Amino acid sequence: MSSEKRARLKQWLESGEARLEPLAFPQRELSEATPVLLGDSANHICSLITLHGRLTSQDCENIMLRVVERQEALRTSLLPGRDGALQMIRRSVSEPNLRFSDLPATEELEARAQEVFREPFDLVGGPLYRAEIMRRGPKDLVFAFSIHHAVADGWSLGILVRELAHAYAQKLLGRWAKSLPPVALTYSAWGATERAAWQPVELERCAAFWKTTLAGASRLFPAQPDSPPGLDRWVTELPEKLPGAVRALAKRTGATLFSTLLTAFQIALWRWRGAEDIVVGTPVANRQNPAARETIGYFAGVVPLRGQVERDRTFAESLRAAHETSMDAFAHAMPFAELMRAVGDAPAPGHHPVFDVRFALQNHPVPDITLPMLSARLRMRSTGTARFHLGCEITERGSAMEVVWLSRPSLFSRDDIADLARIFHAVLAGACRSAESRILSIV
Repeated sequence: MSSEKRARLKQWLESGEARLEPLAFPQRELSEATPVLLGDSANHICSLITLHGRLTSQDCENIMLRVVERQEALRTSLLPGRDGALQMIRRSVSEPNLRFSDLPATEELEARAQEVFREPFDLVGGPLYRAEIMRRGPKDLVFAFSIHHAVADGWSLGILVRELAHAYAQKLLGRWAKSLPPVALTYSAWGATERAAWQPVELERCAAFWKTTLAGASRLFPAQPDSPPGLDRWVTELPEKLPGAVRALAKRTGATLFSTLLTAFQIALWRWRGAEDIVVGTPVANRQNPAARETIGYFAGVVPLRGQVERDRTFAESLRAAHETSMDAFAHAMPFAELMRAVGDAPAPGHHPVFDVRFALQNHPVPDITLPMLSARLRMRSTGTARFHLGCEITERGSAMEVVWLSRPSLFSRDDIADLARIFHAVLAGACRSAESRILSIV
């Protein structure tokens, strides 16, 4: 750190312009339990936000500044400390971190956005978000928006879009001088509540469960210490009639949609790789407090799910087992950094602790907003998951289901992932035809 930056940070802290707070539990997971360096762009959550409305560059800056004033995560950076990193939260900022350019040709847009997404953040000086606003006409703009996972999760981007629209509505109503109302629960206050709730006796209770549950678990894939941290991303959809059939299957068997999709994913992995003992990690929103649903920050936790694929079971029997196992695991969910310590696993070069496959049914809101004189549309590009080897993220979009496959190029080719996707679709289709058939016969 340069002497100039050190002096500036000291001045902020001494004047009260900034304050220090401990890391929240999810931030500790990102800092302590990942083989990917905190400053690597693989930890960026990225999206394209398209806006249609008569917005000047000054309007964009004013709107974004109001959101930054309301959401302390957008004023947060990370300060190294003797006992680990700390959050440094600035009281206010004078300008948002926006850049402006003309929108490139359509075929060049994604390449330009990727340049924005890959650009590193100053973790200490902040801010830990960046937006480049590309204009294609008087009323059409595209935000290439990137934010560090330490201060946001997927849910946060939906909040951002709603608040941009809210700030613009103030302008239309002639209330431009007013700030947005403060959030009911700041991210640092939520983190303090979580730390107070996780007393040693509660941590030990959950740790005992995980020590038993994960004992003897094996890895699905080898470590990749020299592999670049980025993942290939391939967006697909379940075939047209399959989403409705899967929902009907879940309802018919009394299981959740998550458990139904997870069971099919575990069976597909078994068919694809031959492994019967399968541990995957799944994110949980951690926003049980309704006030947290309006706050930008990294709230999401992660829960390991261990499943045993038994070839003589029917799909329905496998689904019941997966459902019971998942409910038990969610009931014992604990901060992952503490879970990692409890089971004696730690990040190593090329390996995430405990599991190396991620499975998610995304349930965070992805809004499309239409107001008088403004519409906004959010589309995700990456979710900061590059510390794993393989990921499957499913999002419901109306009656359809989008499936995003994330994979490490050093381990899997596109043909490999296409084969896994084909098997996954076949397992789901076979289970929907006959859930009482043995899993050996449904593919």
